Amino acid sequence: MNRILFKEQLAAEVFRFQIEAPLIAAGRKPGQFVILQQDTEFGERIPLTIADADPAKGTISVIFQRVGDGTQRLAELEAGDCITNLVGPLGRPTHIDKFGLVVCVGGGIGVAPLYPIAQAMKAAGNRVVVILGARKKSLLILTDEMRAIADEVLICTDDGSAGRKGLVTEPLGELCGSEPKPDLVVAIGPTVMMKFCAATTRPFGVRTLVSLNTIMVDGTGMCGGCRVTVGGQVKFVCVDGPEFDGHQVDFESMAKRMQTYRQQEQSAQHRCRLAQHPPHNQEKPSGP
Repeated sequence: MNRILFKEQLAAEVFRFQIEAPLIAAGRKPGQFVILQQDTEFGERIPLTIADADPAKGTISVIFQRVGDGTQRLAELEAGDCITNLVGPLGRPTHIDKFGLVVCVGGGIGVAPLYPIAQAMKAAGNRVVVILGARKKSLLILTDEMRAIADEVLICTDDGSAGRKGLVTEPLGELCGSEPKPDLVVAIGPTVMMKFCAATTRPFGVRTLVSLNTIMVDGTGMCGGCRVTVGGQVKFVCVDGPEFDGHQVDFESMAKRMQTYRQQEQSAQHRCRLAQHPPHNQEKPSGP
């Protein structure tokens, strides 16, 4: 049992937990993830990237978005509650080295797994430029944390409520077209964002890593739900990744696979929303 020490809401439907997990904190590396499960018999297994860790305190931080039944149950927990099952660290860690100029691009909840990578890249002696994107200002997360570690932070919002109005690919393309151009780009966010980040950097020959953690289901390689095609070969994100060469990923087939459980996800969303907002005229059940 791993106790939640701190809970914070970062944005609409986005929460951060600091969890007591000394062994995971000691072994975790940037890019790796954990799997949480509340109900040991029927509970959903939820893979979440380790957003931060403090080996001295024996804690890790995870950030998640409330989107369905499993994350709704997770969001109901408070400081002092315990996570029934917590497994990790899992996945292949990010290769950290001194590359030169590293551009880290994060969209939406993808900023959470991007943070430890940007932090480690800066510690390795790189110049780090961070591009953060969201639909609107209220959905941006970890902006202060990124400013504390990066050499430069650029913000884009769809509606222009923060930073520049537009997509993250616009400043990314400008950086790739300038001198010196980036030595490495790391992009984490919605599938379509990562796809177009890779398309933006390809003409400039800039190596681009993407993290495909959004497609993971089981997290241990057993279910096959995270199967993707990279460079013409079949890979499993949870054991072969979650990071891959963005120029080699077949994003079209990945997008199709992500529709596999759409009906179940929509059903789960409907249930958890009804639980939050029961009909005002709902009668109490009769009987004992």
